[in-house]
Amino acid sequence: MPEHRVRISAGRVSKIATLTSTATAQAVWDALPIQARANRWGDEIYFSIPVELDEEDDSREEVSVGDVAYWPPGSALCIFWGPTPASHTNEPRAASAVNVFGQVAEGAQEFGSVRSGEAVRVERVE
Repeated sequence: MPEHRVRISAGRVSKIATLTSTATAQAVWDALPIQARANRWGDEIYFSIPVELDEEDDSREEVSVGDVAYWPPGSALCIFWGPTPASHTNEPRAASAVNVFGQVAEGAQEFGSVRSGEAVRVERVE
């Protein structure tokens, strides 16, 4: 899979994420553009997307700042920038295993200004 980049816009925040070469990344790419409403869970936003996938072999709960992931139980895209209610310390942690498929290179903490219910758009950057 060639390198794909997406623009994630939520509230007044707009960031570019680079996708990995995984089946999850390709499935999300194929579903773009996506529009939804943000949900907040600590320092994470997530929203349902029209993609249904299982966990990949390397799915995990502990993630990194800026990770973009797919949460199979909720068919949701997640963006992490800090601790969540599941965190043990200050690390970002998903509610359950997620498929990490992308990374916001810088400024992911700006998603902290996004409130539940705000519009989110994910689109291809050609």
